[in-house]
Amino acid sequence: MSTLSELVERHADLDAADVEWLHLLVGDWQFISDLAFADLVLWLPTADGSFVAIAQCRPSTGATVHHDDIVGTHAPAGQRPQLRQALEDLAAQRSREPSWFGSVAVREEAVPVVRAGKALAVIARQTNLGGARTPSRLELNYVEAADDLLGMVSRGEFPYTDVPTGPRRGAPRVGDGLIRLNSEGEVLYASPNALSCFHRLGVIGTLVGRSLAEVTTEFIEETGIPVDESLPLVVTGRAPWRTDLETRGVALSLRAVPLLEDGVRHGAVLLIRDVSELRRRERELITKDATIREIHHRVKNNLQTVAALLRLQSRRMTSPEARAALDEAMRRVSTIAMVHETLSQTLDETVDFDEFIRRNLRLAADVAAASGQVRTVMSGEFGQVPAEDATALALVLTELVTNAVEHGFADGSGGKVEVQAERDGDALVATVSDDGAGLPDGAGPGTGLGTQIVQALVVNELRGEITWSAREGGGTQVRIEATLRNPRVAG
Repeated sequence: MSTLSELVERHADLDAADVEWLHLLVGDWQFISDLAFADLVLWLPTADGSFVAIAQCRPSTGATVHHDDIVGTHAPAGQRPQLRQALEDLAAQRSREPSWFGSVAVREEAVPVVRAGKALAVIARQTNLGGARTPSRLELNYVEAADDLLGMVSRGEFPYTDVPTGPRRGAPRVGDGLIRLNSEGEVLYASPNALSCFHRLGVIGTLVGRSLAEVTTEFIEETGIPVDESLPLVVTGRAPWRTDLETRGVALSLRAVPLLEDGVRHGAVLLIRDVSELRRRERELITKDATIREIHHRVKNNLQTVAALLRLQSRRMTSPEARAALDEAMRRVSTIAMVHETLSQTLDETVDFDEFIRRNLRLAADVAAASGQVRTVMSGEFGQVPAEDATALALVLTELVTNAVEHGFADGSGGKVEVQAERDGDALVATVSDDGAGLPDGAGPGTGLGTQIVQALVVNELRGEITWSAREGGGTQVRIEATLRNPRVAG
């Protein structure tokens, strides 16, 4: 199925601002569809005088007219005159008689989508009349609010642009709770769900006829809770913003939709949702994330302490072999500590491995080089590596780079160690090569503790295999093929 932008580009000549206007409308018209109990179809006029559907929305509050998607199809011939009239008159056109879609009677209305005085498209508002009955007070208020909003669409006053809606989850929907306000911020109607939301906060009695701002102010003064500075603008319906009101373990998400007519505000619709459970879970996640980061931080500190103890012990050793063994153990512990330090600074259980390994390999090469200048060069990208694999991969690469420097440039000559990464989803191929003297006789894979550790980590932890070979032009090349864990299902 083509996207809205693709359909517009294919069938019309609209500038970027016009297309963005249509995107804003489609991104925020679900609650209009719910208020209207109607399907909304966005019809774009084409050069040949027809109309093509570029978006549609079904109500969650009533029966739909279109069970199948009609995006990309052209308007039926009988519907085009009404759509064309709405475009020409810049005014809504409502059919006097119901139309029929199969065996379903449908009331149709065509509403022009206007921006800067120009009609860009037409919204078809199609209400399923099957099972029609006398509407309740709630339904009447819903429909009146939908009429006001579609009137704003026809005058170019909706959608709102540059509206801060807040980053937190829990945007209220029509069925969650609705309050209609007049221009003074007094409650004209409050749905049963909206009343329940305020009763949970501790507000007693009805809301109709009362100033919502005064009700909220009395409640805030009584409880002494801190509130967001945008709350007064939301509860008076003066700004199309969203905010939260939270106290006593109850959290409400409130969204104001000012109703305008020729630029003058004559009321507002306020959508309310009880998001207490969402906020509780968010706090739990935040606490969990903070705990995990603190654990990584403490593990890093403990490992650095172990490395420092190994360093002190190494300095007291008179045997060169014992000192070298302790230095190697210290280096490996320090590598693991660096992984935990990186994890303690992020919200995710993944490591930006490229940035991490650049620092670590440069340090490993400098420490291992007895004399001379050894350059480390990286190419390709490791990408984000799950925490479960980051430690093993870091140890493997550090060990290989250290071995390359110690054995390949043991004579003190300078050279280059190159680390190359190829990542394809969970599959990783890493190559460590140097232009040194190559592996000495009797020092091949598995002969030393370092190569044994590397082999064990690659096979058991990284679920892969490792091969050593002579590098073309001199030196050594080590190739690692690993299968990383998927971060979404790791552990």
